[in-house]
Amino acid sequence: MIESELPLYLRRSIKEFLENKDDPFRWDMYADELYGDINAAQHDGCISKEEADELRKEYLSI
Repeated sequence: MIESELPLYLRRSIKEFLENKDDPFRWDMYADELYGDINAAQHDGCISKEEADELRKEYLSI
């Protein structure tokens, strides 16, 4: 999957998550936002279920 093809809101969520994933006081907020944006992109038809699963596994380890 080419990240530049993802919706802007999802690319922004990934960027913010990666920038804050090591902050013990804020990572969960960004993880929740990323999870929600992955779901939104899937339900909007911007990405497939398989792509959503791949993103969840890659970034959120789920």
